[in-house]
Amino acid sequence: MNNKTIAKITAGVLIAAGCIGGGWYWYSSSQAAKDAAKIETTKVIKVDLKSTVSATGTIKPVHSVEVSSKITARIKSVLVKENQEVKAGQTIATLDGKDYEAKAEQAQYKVENAKAKYDRVAYLYSIGANSQEQYEDAVLNYNTARSSLEVTQSDLAETIITAPMDGVIVGEPLTPGTMAVQGNNNPTVIMRIADLSSKQIKAKIDETDIGSVKVGQTAEFTVDAYTDKKFKAKVSGISQTDVTNSWDTSTGGSSSASSASVIYYFVTLDVEDPNNDLLPGMTARVEVKTSEKKGAVAVPIASLKTNANGSYVLVVKGDGSTEERPVKTGIYSDDYVEIVDGVNEGEKVSNTYKAAGAKSGGGQKGGMMGMGGKRGPAGGAPRM
Repeated sequence: MNNKTIAKITAGVLIAAGCIGGGWYWYSSSQAAKDAAKIETTKVIKVDLKSTVSATGTIKPVHSVEVSSKITARIKSVLVKENQEVKAGQTIATLDGKDYEAKAEQAQYKVENAKAKYDRVAYLYSIGANSQEQYEDAVLNYNTARSSLEVTQSDLAETIITAPMDGVIVGEPLTPGTMAVQGNNNPTVIMRIADLSSKQIKAKIDETDIGSVKVGQTAEFTVDAYTDKKFKAKVSGISQTDVTNSWDTSTGGSSSASSASVIYYFVTLDVEDPNNDLLPGMTARVEVKTSEKKGAVAVPIASLKTNANGSYVLVVKGDGSTEERPVKTGIYSDDYVEIVDGVNEGEKVSNTYKAAGAKSGGGQKGGMMGMGGKRGPAGGAPRM
């Protein structure tokens, strides 16, 4: 083979290699452009963020009382009706007091008899005709009779039921003829009185969110009766024990069953209800505002990812490549998370799970749990 032939073959090989290399470069560039175009991006922006904790509770009056009897007797009359306003000290019901009247009369007779005996013994004792012991027995009998009379008179007075506070009769009172039974544990409730000028919500918040709730925080809530209206409230108290006292082993509160369940704490919120629209027992769906920030540098929650090193975002560069950028987060809202450090306003970040050209593909899918137990959307940030 002569030199000319060898030169021709070499030139052909070089040309073919150049064509293949050029084709591969064109294909790679085209594919990279397509991959870059697939990246869903959004800009780092400044927004007003508000973090909330959700809870459900029940409307109840701040001040209310169950009216029951201190004696066992049949209800003779009920002098008030449901929704009627009453004043403290007003007679609202009476009990049948015949038995107590009879006991009071008998006690009165015993006092008079004991007094007469005491007077005789005291006179005889004064002139030395009776002993000291006889005199002391007469004094004891007289005082005992007087004490018994006071007890029977007190029981007789309890047949008149008066209102212990100003308020409104809530619910239907018991009807005359019903037996009212006294008792410390389960007495008969004749009626209920409540001051409806001030109301509260007693809400349950789980242990993952209770640390964010503080006394004095404001809240908004809705009720089913007024679906298009929001009411305002303020946190006024946080229980120092969970609703089941699961920690108290002395009462059997802690068990394998309770340890597997969610732990809740009662939170009390004072309600603003100037028009008296809310009724006791209504279910309130509460949003407690735990934190707020104006003009926070933020990204959609879908853009935030995590790995073994912590939180990061994929910053999209001008050529379409991405850079994994560690970030420090602040407060969360429903859709956005504050970025305290790591990115600047105006930079573009990726919303996709794994962007083309990323330096390290490790990272979880966007959508982290925000405060208040709310989870951000996996994608839904505006495309830029």
